Amino acid sequence: MAAVSSASDTGNRSARRKPTHTRGEHANSTEKAGDPRSRHPPERRLLILGGPQSGKTSTANSILGDEMFDAGTETTHSNVGQTEIYGRRVTVVDTPPWVIPADPEDSTEADENDNAGAESDTPQRPPPSLDSEGPCMGAILCPPGPHAILLVVSVTQPFTDSHRRAAEDQLGALGGGTWRYSMVLFTSVDKLPKGVFIEEHIANTGEALQWLVERCGSRYHAFDNTRKETEDNTQVPELMEKVEEMITDNQGWYFEVNELILLEEEQARRALEEERMRMEEHARQREQMIGGPPRELRLLLLGWKGVGKSSVGNCILGRRFFESGQETELCLRRQALVSGRRVTIVDTPGWDWFSVRRTPKRIRQESQRGAALLRPGPHTLLLVLPVVSSLTARKRRTLLAHIETLFGDSACLHTMVLFSCGDWLGRTPIEEHILRGGRELQRLLEYCGNYYHVLDSKTPGKDRSVSVLLDKIEEMIRENGDKAFLPIQTEWLSEESSYSSDNTEPEDDCRGCQLQ
Repeated sequence: MAAVSSASDTGNRSARRKPTHTRGEHANSTEKAGDPRSRHPPERRLLILGGPQSGKTSTANSILGDEMFDAGTETTHSNVGQTEIYGRRVTVVDTPPWVIPADPEDSTEADENDNAGAESDTPQRPPPSLDSEGPCMGAILCPPGPHAILLVVSVTQPFTDSHRRAAEDQLGALGGGTWRYSMVLFTSVDKLPKGVFIEEHIANTGEALQWLVERCGSRYHAFDNTRKETEDNTQVPELMEKVEEMITDNQGWYFEVNELILLEEEQARRALEEERMRMEEHARQREQMIGGPPRELRLLLLGWKGVGKSSVGNCILGRRFFESGQETELCLRRQALVSGRRVTIVDTPGWDWFSVRRTPKRIRQESQRGAALLRPGPHTLLLVLPVVSSLTARKRRTLLAHIETLFGDSACLHTMVLFSCGDWLGRTPIEEHILRGGRELQRLLEYCGNYYHVLDSKTPGKDRSVSVLLDKIEEMIRENGDKAFLPIQTEWLSEESSYSSDNTEPEDDCRGCQLQ
């Protein structure tokens, strides 16, 4: 897609895009009475970055007005939440903490201590995880790009040159031109000494913090996450006012990650994944003797609208992680230990029952982004199919068209049919139901290599049924050999998908089928 750049950004690797008025993105756009656009509130997208224990997740929850993210554990993957503030839809992306590089002075001191035979009191910083995410993943989770990048800094922690370099590296990973969209967000301001304001804290903390604030155009805001339940809490509205001022200063532009950067990050991740696979092979050999961490399974829930994908995800994980009973709008990733495995599931929005073209482009892209959340790729695509639904030729062709169009021809090797609403079968075996289901259901199962399972999602906690499902998934993985999972494609990470909406779907002629 074409990107518009200003002269001052010549040579930068990032691009800025100015949204059109029809999308309601421009900060100065107005909605006239009777304008159909007024039915869709304008959107603001916030990307939250910060170091370890900076209060990023609590800040995201404060902005969203709900405990949508788990603030009690370290964030390992980027997560997305949405809310509405004064009639405006706000998307918030919480990201893993950035890595604080070692201070050269600390390294020198540590070397001297080692040479002297003494032990250093400074805790060793762990090396970056092989599957750790960079800020690019968070940026692509709020497409087409964030309006504001909030750099979260806790007033209770020192801000040294190492922290400054970490912030600079994080924004540098996104590309050039990021600072004009950035704002410092101070947390834990309730811990400041009585009578000390945030301006005094900035002045007294040191040059590194002053550099950060100045680099962000002297844009900053103070947050006390303990006040989010009080009636006089004006922190979020005041923050959004400052965001609007920044958008106005940027003439309505939002930040967009250059596709070249995404490609470079993906290539680097593939190299890291190869290294991780070699390490896992060695770990598996050790586990045969001494045991080890649980196995990992990455599952993507797919299917029509209203088939019970969210309920199935809750049943597998054994907890109510996904909101069932309402339409899923955005992909949501959750993880739990199940039957000795570390199971990660992504719930996705539902497809149209009869046509790929009738599935909105946004939903198709969201399905692909769901797969991208399961780096380095999903082991299994769980195609959720209610046992109470009949399958016609047109429905079957539409399901397969969605899978092949979005995930490629090899997706069939990783697809399993998961029957939901299993309680409707009573004592009828699933095999008998398949025979009664007719030729179209049997053809669908043949496409999936006859891998299928049935769950009673209304009765979570049936460990035996879930355990059997996971056994079948592992059997599929073993059968796929060196193609154990469906690798993430670079185009799944970009705003524009590679599929064509005109020629990828089988002929959609109703004359040869009966709708039921």
